[in-house]
Amino acid sequence: MRKAQGIGSIRGLALAVCALLAGCAAVPEPVVEVQAPAPVEVRLPKTVRAPAAPPAPPRVPVKRPTVPAASEPPEVIFPPAPVGPIAAPRYPGRQQGVARVLELLPPSVTRDRDGWAADIFAAFVALRLAPTAENFCAAIAVIEQESGFVADPVVPGLSRIAWREIEARRQRFRIPKLALDAALAKPSPNGQTYKRRLDTLRTEREMSLLYDDMIAELPGGRLLLSGYNPVHTGGPMQVSIAFAEAHARTAGEYGGGVGKGLRNTVFTRPGGLYFGIAHLLDYPAPYHDPLFRFADFNAGHYSSRNAAFQQAVARLAGVKLVLDGDLLRYKNGEPSGQASATQKAVTALSGRLKLDPAEILAALRQEKRESFARTQLYLRVFAMADQAAGARVPREAMPRIELKSPKIQRKLTTAWFAERVHMRYRACMKRAPVA
Repeated sequence: MRKAQGIGSIRGLALAVCALLAGCAAVPEPVVEVQAPAPVEVRLPKTVRAPAAPPAPPRVPVKRPTVPAASEPPEVIFPPAPVGPIAAPRYPGRQQGVARVLELLPPSVTRDRDGWAADIFAAFVALRLAPTAENFCAAIAVIEQESGFVADPVVPGLSRIAWREIEARRQRFRIPKLALDAALAKPSPNGQTYKRRLDTLRTEREMSLLYDDMIAELPGGRLLLSGYNPVHTGGPMQVSIAFAEAHARTAGEYGGGVGKGLRNTVFTRPGGLYFGIAHLLDYPAPYHDPLFRFADFNAGHYSSRNAAFQQAVARLAGVKLVLDGDLLRYKNGEPSGQASATQKAVTALSGRLKLDPAEILAALRQEKRESFARTQLYLRVFAMADQAAGARVPREAMPRIELKSPKIQRKLTTAWFAERVHMRYRACMKRAPVA
């Protein structure tokens, strides 16, 4: 999922018509950190009705009584964890679980409240996420922000946006307007002309279906446009279709397939909620505040952690970096091979970090995974940053990203999105019954 969610461009349309009609300081040894669990995303064992495995209690580091050398941070040891069974609640049955979600839904959800609650709870069961108020409210807050609890939300001005993109592509490829009009005047599978369907577009699902029809029905469309669709997000949580495809390949849910069938699943309420909740909660995040998980939902997994890493590197190297959460340069979702500003800044610290450029690059390539926080690069950068600051520097920071999309008509940022969702999350938690 990338920063700005939206329908993207529809550059392929013009191509179809065209084809149819024609330093040296020693680095302190890193200290393994123990953090409190994040306030959302608690995982359950695979058998959801079995009692949950007791979580390992946090171990508080205790300083040794010896005085460390001035050039080294205090060494820490961990006292043994207490032994004994810890009671864990059983996973609720469907009726009880749906009732819990119903208590948390906003009062504004008046249409099919039971259906929304049932589909949200079903996604939690399928993903084996703990049915806590924090987890439920995190999902509810994103749904409310992204769609207002509408399974296939209307995009204001979608037809105008589509036509503006088509006209730009027509001019770019010098396609005669009469030729374009003639192609779009052909009847589509639903009986309407392609022009009529463009004129009445209201939702991303309609846009996706229209494009699929163009690929399948227009002569040469499949050859030129197969694999390309301008709609990149969908459903009540506006989840990335690319994420849904990757998750389906890994988890095997919804048949484990990709393509048109899965794309259409994202636009349904059950499918959109399943993949949206997976994107929000189905990964371990090291955050103490759910605000940063909400930022990750918009900017990409671990963007808030990576932005904090960029912040630490910038201070150590004495350079300015854009805290966007991308540590490498990317092209079409893959590292481009061209060094990013962050990579250059870290490489400049290689002597102090006692890591060579190959080791640094290998660590940076893990930036989209939880494992990056266990690399020597990550641990040594923060050990140096803590020592330089004389205190523990933040391990989470808000990604500084301006959202761009044909759907967005005003200046918005990832911070704006995360704060709006966080506000809805707090309101939801106030509706939670007192334990």
